[in-house]
Amino acid sequence: MAPPRKVLISVTSAHAPLYPEGKETGLFITEALHPFNVFKKAGFEVEFASETGTYYVDWLSETKEWLSGEDRKVWEDHGSEFRRKLDKLHKASDVNPSDFGVFFASGGHATLIDYPNATKLQKLAADVYSSGGIVSAVCHGPAILPGIRDKETGKSVIAGKKVTGFTTQGEEEEGVLDTIKSWNRATIESAAADAEATYVAPPGPWDAFAHTDGRIVTGANPASAHVTAEAIVKAFDSL
Repeated sequence: MAPPRKVLISVTSAHAPLYPEGKETGLFITEALHPFNVFKKAGFEVEFASETGTYYVDWLSETKEWLSGEDRKVWEDHGSEFRRKLDKLHKASDVNPSDFGVFFASGGHATLIDYPNATKLQKLAADVYSSGGIVSAVCHGPAILPGIRDKETGKSVIAGKKVTGFTTQGEEEEGVLDTIKSWNRATIESAAADAEATYVAPPGPWDAFAHTDGRIVTGANPASAHVTAEAIVKAFDSL
């Protein structure tokens, strides 16, 4: 029996100063919005959840450079399906994993803070995976993957797999590596290695890039959100 054609998009509950003048990181909007659009077009139902049932927005992701045109219209319309569902997102402990065939972790630097210890989201993803579904993430979203355990091996679901995510070079170019270290958090590359996965870098830190390894699908950065979602749909339809 095929897994349900339904996606759970996880978002971060964390926020912290990252940008000049103390502006904060949180959910990177288009890393949830672009996949939402792809999933809906492909006939999936979509719901949102975070560890605590709350979310915060990444300041940079709401600037005109990163959010314009139709994306901004959808974001600013609280009656749009995307904004309505996001604003009423579920608390992870209230979600039934058997309802979903795909777990997708959206990003934003704040995911580095809460995703590694988001045990309820991790359990949801583990249950989706053990039921034959897809586990996926984009940009900093792969921070959740080491903690998602394969029920058969007890190891991370990415152990022995190839994954991508935001590059350490990108962190250096943004000038935020010291801040990440102050959070006592690993970069995506380091976290992947610690989970016995092989990190696959995009051609450049900002190039659209996604990688599929079985039922694990990952993307590299904000520009990769759309292609990552397309790869997820392809992987799901191949189950």
